[in-house]
Amino acid sequence: MTHSAAAPRRVAITGLGALSPLGNTATAAYERAVSGRSAIRLLPTDWAGELYAPLAGCVDFEAERHFDPPRSRMLDRVSQLALVAARQALTDARLPLPFGDPARVGIFMGCGMGGPTTTDEGYHMLYAERSRRVRPFLVLMSMSNAPAAWIGIELAVTGPVLTYCTACSSSAVSLGEAWLRIRHDQLDLAIAGGAEAPLCFGVMKAWEALHALASVDPDDPSASCKPFARDRSGLVLAEGAAILILEEWSHAIAREATIYGELLGYGLTTDASHVTRPSVTGQAAAMLAALDSAGCQPSTIDAINAHGTGTQANDGVETAAIKQVFAEHAYRLPISATKAVHGHLLGATAALELVLALLAVRHGMLLPTMHLQERDEACDLDYVPNVARRDASVTTVMSNSFAFGGTNAVLIARMPR
Repeated sequence: MTHSAAAPRRVAITGLGALSPLGNTATAAYERAVSGRSAIRLLPTDWAGELYAPLAGCVDFEAERHFDPPRSRMLDRVSQLALVAARQALTDARLPLPFGDPARVGIFMGCGMGGPTTTDEGYHMLYAERSRRVRPFLVLMSMSNAPAAWIGIELAVTGPVLTYCTACSSSAVSLGEAWLRIRHDQLDLAIAGGAEAPLCFGVMKAWEALHALASVDPDDPSASCKPFARDRSGLVLAEGAAILILEEWSHAIAREATIYGELLGYGLTTDASHVTRPSVTGQAAAMLAALDSAGCQPSTIDAINAHGTGTQANDGVETAAIKQVFAEHAYRLPISATKAVHGHLLGATAALELVLALLAVRHGMLLPTMHLQERDEACDLDYVPNVARRDASVTTVMSNSFAFGGTNAVLIARMPR
């Protein structure tokens, strides 16, 4: 390939990998999301009784099936999930290994909390067990860039190996930044996405103290996350990893790769106003920036994958921001909020939601926003309540991710053409 600094290059999405509460492949996760079957459940741990609302989205994952014991002991759960999802994505993309030019390949990961299970266990040894020693690899296992680093080592990638930590928008930022590098001829290929494994006692108690977590639905714990509903009470934490392979378009065509979609645009803004309170202005600006980078008018967006956390603050603000950007078109836009069934994977959420959105568009489906029984007057758009829609005419989809700290990241993808 030649590497001229010509017009911006197109970026294809050619591989998908996912380990999530909904399933341990991208296809399995999509099929469960379409069916509306929630993976949120009561935590099956011995400390769950010490939580006010012991809810989570858990991954059914056994490390010993993927790593030998010495390797497993070097990896926090967050790195284990990331490595397996990356392997899935590479297999799905049918990419030959080793890479032809590993310096033209990058790894871009989002991770909000690093390896808190390892940290939690280390602190327990120090403070509860009064041990004077902790595991020798505690720092290496718990650092936020460990997932990206291990993927880079496994694949012998010598290009940029970067980790973005912007809370709930981390993997949207990782995908957007990877897109920029390929678009501007700095790379030919990127392994991009996010991983998170926050389901340990210390993290759960810390989030509980924020009063941001959903209360347990007394009739059905799996229905506790209710994006855009009047009776929504908060988010549900979850774990998982989702990885996408981004590839320069002509390179993907030349090797006859399956193209799931084209990553078309990326908007990034910061609220700079409050560390937890979302901003209509900031969210709208990110959507407009994504449209501008994609060369799209608002009317060309056919559907939105909402951030849709199920918190009182976010859902009303996001609705208002969508109205500000799309005006009357907002009322014709189907909007899906899949956190209702998989929970909030923090730094991995945006990548998983883009995977689900791409597969939904590919199959002509609109994913449902589950548990939306009571309509909120402030949330009056079309959220595809409770039942998926078939035979949807959707070509271009927007995916929103808005974070504590104020980092707003929006991605736009369209079907290949």
